[in-house]
Amino acid sequence: MSETDPEANRFSARAGRYARVGANVGGVAARMAGARLFGREGTTNAAALAQALGGLKGPIMKVAQLLATVPDLLPPEYAAELQKLQADAPPMGAAFVKRRMMAELGADWQSRFESFDLKPAAAASLGQVHRAVSREGEALACKLQYPDMQSAVEADLKQLEVAFALHRRMSSWLDTREIAKEIGARVREELDYTREARHAALYGDVLRDVEAVRVPAVHTDLSTRRLLTLGWLEGERILGFADSPVEIRNRIAQAMFKAWWHPFGRAAVIHGDPHLGNYTVFTEGAEPGGINLLDYGCIRIFHPRFVGGVVDLYRGLLEGDEARTVHAYEVWGFRDLNRDLIDILNVWARFIYGPLLEDRVRTVADGVKPGDYGRRQAFEVHQALKEKGPVTVPQEFVFMDRAAVGLGAVFLHLRSELNYHRLFEAEIERFSLDDLATRQSAALAAVGLPQPA
Repeated sequence: MSETDPEANRFSARAGRYARVGANVGGVAARMAGARLFGREGTTNAAALAQALGGLKGPIMKVAQLLATVPDLLPPEYAAELQKLQADAPPMGAAFVKRRMMAELGADWQSRFESFDLKPAAAASLGQVHRAVSREGEALACKLQYPDMQSAVEADLKQLEVAFALHRRMSSWLDTREIAKEIGARVREELDYTREARHAALYGDVLRDVEAVRVPAVHTDLSTRRLLTLGWLEGERILGFADSPVEIRNRIAQAMFKAWWHPFGRAAVIHGDPHLGNYTVFTEGAEPGGINLLDYGCIRIFHPRFVGGVVDLYRGLLEGDEARTVHAYEVWGFRDLNRDLIDILNVWARFIYGPLLEDRVRTVADGVKPGDYGRRQAFEVHQALKEKGPVTVPQEFVFMDRAAVGLGAVFLHLRSELNYHRLFEAEIERFSLDDLATRQSAALAAVGLPQPA
């Protein structure tokens, strides 16, 4: 690659962009600290922070948007600005794609496909997707990682550490160290496409009997650590059905519920990225039949005891069994609980579990906009913890919470009307920790994934 290569110049300039963005973020952070803007009156500085981050358009967008989806981790004005950012890294050109594919599959890489479209079908923060056709005639989706992503992600996470350290100084009621640890672990995992291929294979196994959810086939012979080749699943955007008859919207929502809760109850695994772009709707004949689950980078595998805590909290809230509720929080990793902290946690728990506790057909939250889902309850928790805290959010809780909020937002977009209680009861019927541990162990071993600690 020559020094005059425009693609080389584009990607070698990343270090310079990081330096500029780091300086801009540092300036905003200094103003935030001076004015104690993690409390109030942060609109101007929130816009400045979003503008500073927007100059990078790399993997830090994934981190920023993730932060924005965890209710009240950031003040509302900051979350609103960060949610506007798009992970739109500039796509690699055809010549550069050829070199990257050669690096992953060898000099004869093109002979391993019937066809390969050098123009990307989609570009995101860590890589871009190309349509291709196998030698056997199967439509493929090839996700090719951008170069230097390891160093880019590590630089992003250092910026995140600075932001969290500032948050701890300004808002001592919330200890964010476990949150930072969890985000770092999951984002680093997304760089490993070999692991993502195993995630996809795991979901294919767990959902093999669920007709309403389709998982793409994994082509390991055309995949590496930085190239992932899956079967191409045709489908339409979920939001394209937002104004469809309620029966269709309910069918899609029920498929979403199944795609999320069924793997959790059968293998203690969740899809941790609720972004609408990770799902499409497939049709059978003229009618929508269910959803395609497309992306497997952000997958969280739990120890079975965590799932037991989820079930215990549900049963405790449903039956008014406080001892069982407190036990669930302790299983999740909350420590030093007292009466005040339990009451505060229950505010959030009753919100998240609310649709599951009522045995009736209902929306997930009446009169709430998708972007506001959970904000009021989070503010209430925030204010209470400022008086009664501090609290350390356990590492395992972070993505469970984020995914639950994201799933609720999808149901709000669809305006679905379902009996969520009965759907959930069907997923945990005859639940047993021993059975779950046995099923998870077998499922993970079958695809080469390690058992959770």
